[in-house]
Amino acid sequence: MENHHQYALITGATEGIGFELAKLFAKDGYNLIIVARSQAELDATAYELKQYGIKVITFARDLFIKDEVFALCQELEESRIEVNVLVNNAGQGLYGLFKDTDLNRELDIVHLNINAAIILTKHFLRKMLLRNEGKILNLASIASKTPGPWQSVYHGTKAFILSFSEALRSELEDTNITVTALLPGPTNTDFFNKADMNESKAIQDKDSLADPADVAKDGYNALMDNKDKVVSGFSNKLKVGMSNLLSDSLNAEMMKEQQKPVSKDD
Repeated sequence: MENHHQYALITGATEGIGFELAKLFAKDGYNLIIVARSQAELDATAYELKQYGIKVITFARDLFIKDEVFALCQELEESRIEVNVLVNNAGQGLYGLFKDTDLNRELDIVHLNINAAIILTKHFLRKMLLRNEGKILNLASIASKTPGPWQSVYHGTKAFILSFSEALRSELEDTNITVTALLPGPTNTDFFNKADMNESKAIQDKDSLADPADVAKDGYNALMDNKDKVVSGFSNKLKVGMSNLLSDSLNAEMMKEQQKPVSKDD
């Protein structure tokens, strides 16, 4: 296990794509720093991951709160643990028309999806630059490629993550630090429950949702192969290719139709 002295920090690591990514890193011998809000869930996840013979350090932090993100950085600084790979996976969405949705919840989503990623990336990138080595994987989404009626704030945050990742990659092209963006489509995780999205037309066919293990594998391979970004899944590649051919207004209209709630007649 050539990576047994290296650490990967993964946010939102107790479920879904984050958990599947953690397993892939563990299988390859990386020690893990996993972050989520629930200590009980972290403990259960750590127990499972330790079966791979690696070290697992847990941090129960609410990354919706800026001060808790800074506290995480400070604690890791004091521990003198080097983070070799940073995975900004934690993220949430909110379903509904913008005029109706809760402002405070949307601001929380902006804090989690954008602010936490900026803070963690700034902190650990500077450490990576001192060593001239490191990898960063950011969870974007195919939502980053189109306007998203019914999920306007979520799509906006993911557009930021993709643009941010591509800009950082360019800035770092003369270093040994790489930045990769993972763009999944609808995936079989708890995202839709948390986003109050179960009435959306887009997710009525549960069999069409991607397996988070497949999404994680695509992202992990892209990271290790030093790719700038990867769209996970053939159907999602087709969707992104099609969206690139259409105007933003037409993409928005198509998305609005796909995302609207299921009517009683459907």
